Amino acid sequence: MTIGAVRLGLEPSSVSEIAAIAYGAPVILDPAALTAMGHTFDLVQQAMHSGQAIYGLTTGVGDLYSVRLAPEDISRAQLNMLKSHASGVGAPHDAPAVRAITATVIKALLQGASGVSTDLVLTMAEMLNRGVTPWSPSGGSVGYLIATSHIGLVVFGQGQAWYQGELLPGAEAMSRAGIVVREPGPREGHALLSGTNEITGIGALAVDRMERLIAIADVAGAMSLEALRGNTRGFDPRLQLMRPHPGQIETAAHLLDLLEASEIIEANRDHRLQDALSLRCMPQAHGAARDALAYCRTVVDIEINSVTDNPVFVVEDGALVTLPGGNGHGAPTALALDFLAIAIAELSTISQARSDRLTSRHLSGLPAFLADDTGSDSGLMIPPYVAAARAADNRALAAPASVHTVPTCAGQEDHVSMGVAAALKARVAADNLADILSVELLCAAQGLEFHRPLRPGKGTGAVSDAIRRKVPAQNADREIHADISAIRALIDDGVLTAAIEIALQS
Repeated sequence: MTIGAVRLGLEPSSVSEIAAIAYGAPVILDPAALTAMGHTFDLVQQAMHSGQAIYGLTTGVGDLYSVRLAPEDISRAQLNMLKSHASGVGAPHDAPAVRAITATVIKALLQGASGVSTDLVLTMAEMLNRGVTPWSPSGGSVGYLIATSHIGLVVFGQGQAWYQGELLPGAEAMSRAGIVVREPGPREGHALLSGTNEITGIGALAVDRMERLIAIADVAGAMSLEALRGNTRGFDPRLQLMRPHPGQIETAAHLLDLLEASEIIEANRDHRLQDALSLRCMPQAHGAARDALAYCRTVVDIEINSVTDNPVFVVEDGALVTLPGGNGHGAPTALALDFLAIAIAELSTISQARSDRLTSRHLSGLPAFLADDTGSDSGLMIPPYVAAARAADNRALAAPASVHTVPTCAGQEDHVSMGVAAALKARVAADNLADILSVELLCAAQGLEFHRPLRPGKGTGAVSDAIRRKVPAQNADREIHADISAIRALIDDGVLTAAIEIALQS
């Protein structure tokens, strides 16, 4: 699939655009932003040569802020800053994470407040567009400094980078891609590493993933409701208006749309007066997750369009004004992404409860483990165990990272955000959720088989049909991991989302 180019500049950018770049979209830079950057850069150079003390430019950083640098040492200091800060540990970030982080750095620098040259962002854009992906460990960040340092090294021909499937020295990767390696200009090391871009880039991927999964959670739950002969009385719009949380109202309406024209629901309208909470309370639980997600998206969207460098520069009456400050503290996104992980855990546990209910003959009224009655087949006994394990993982990941702040940098940076940990947790949790929903969809689709020839609803039927095109109904035991993997691929490739959208538009 071809992904269209994303324009970065002074106009607002979104979570979806950062995610598109992460997964391969090329970038186009706004000429107006480049012009504004150039003007600020010229003034920064004038200030530098005048002997003005500017943190991170004519001085050291952190506890070395009082150490003055000679003009001839500034370029070397910028590269040394990247080298010393490139101290990551553990498994490397994957390519989408590195590309997302790079995109957020470019977006921030294009605001023209960091005092760097236009050549820096042009080089980074070329790296994205020509497939040079810096190698960076994923561990060791308390909220900034690590991944952006490893990325910055490659910009200047240092470090390591992936190019056309090979991990190469940074200079070689840049050379093979036809990108000229530059010497660091004023502030170009410090500006690359001092913002919250690592949190923001990874956080954008977590938010984008969750937005794609929430509709899948609804359809999985709706299919489970049908298979379990539930009813839709709890989704009545009049009921939702008595507790009008936006996510609750939206979820209930979506469930009713998915279940429209369901022959199974109609035939079992009076089967049970009231369903279990995992079925009846989908508007409330899924809706709360929707509201949490909406908040998180707002925060991450703001962060994408922010300048979190320190110091920053503004031009007033033609003169440069230096503003040292604390926008590099990642608390806003760290707290939001911790909240996102909690919301993901909510969807995880309610989906796992439905999978377990579907396979229990004592609760479902369906054959044990959705197998035949001979006892020779285990059926879908084990997939809910898989969901239980993943849901347990997500409960652990829901423990907040942001509360674990510690003093660093000789007490100069004595309250850090731990936002990168929050972003990584949320992204892993969203990936786990896709597995949990794959299990529920597998069980729910099998449960619907026992209601044939009655048809499911408009949306649930479309998703069930899409699953059956890849995963046949289970008539005898087989290697189930392949079925779970096939459904997960339908989620990841957007096939189920497209099936829902087409069905509900008809």
